[in-house]
Amino acid sequence: MNGYNYNGYNGPENEEMGWDDTISEEQTFVLLPEGEYGFTVKDFRRDRHQPKEGGKLPACNKAVLTIEIDGGEKGKTTLEHNLFLHRSTEGLLSAFFLSIGQKKHGEPLRMNWAAVPGSKGRCRVRVREYEYQGEKRVRNEIVRFIEAPSQISMPSSMPQKGTF
Repeated sequence: MNGYNYNGYNGPENEEMGWDDTISEEQTFVLLPEGEYGFTVKDFRRDRHQPKEGGKLPACNKAVLTIEIDGGEKGKTTLEHNLFLHRSTEGLLSAFFLSIGQKKHGEPLRMNWAAVPGSKGRCRVRVREYEYQGEKRVRNEIVRFIEAPSQISMPSSMPQKGTF
């Protein structure tokens, strides 16, 4: 192995190949139908958002998450999702950390990025159509993160378990 560390992971997937090596792995593309799915954060890397001219969000830090979405019998797909570290997107950051169970309602959270890889949660996925070099393509994208059930508090008007 060449010791190159890609996205914080140093394993056989990151091993340099020789010109005469044998290959067998085939890429499969799974497009999941729109819906809610469980996910696992496989990795993340720290990056920097550089706005395009006329963009709404200024330059800021961003976390690029590698997320595996489990569609059950439909298959699994892996995608990248950006979380922008900017006050205008703080609600989106909170939604992500609520979904993986790191944040609790009404409590501030110091984001623990070291604990993000391996985290599990739920998200809503849609199919996005786009054009790339004149060719129409489709892909999955996360439209929102769903709060972990343990973080959802019952309204005070609802009877609590064990009360009358």
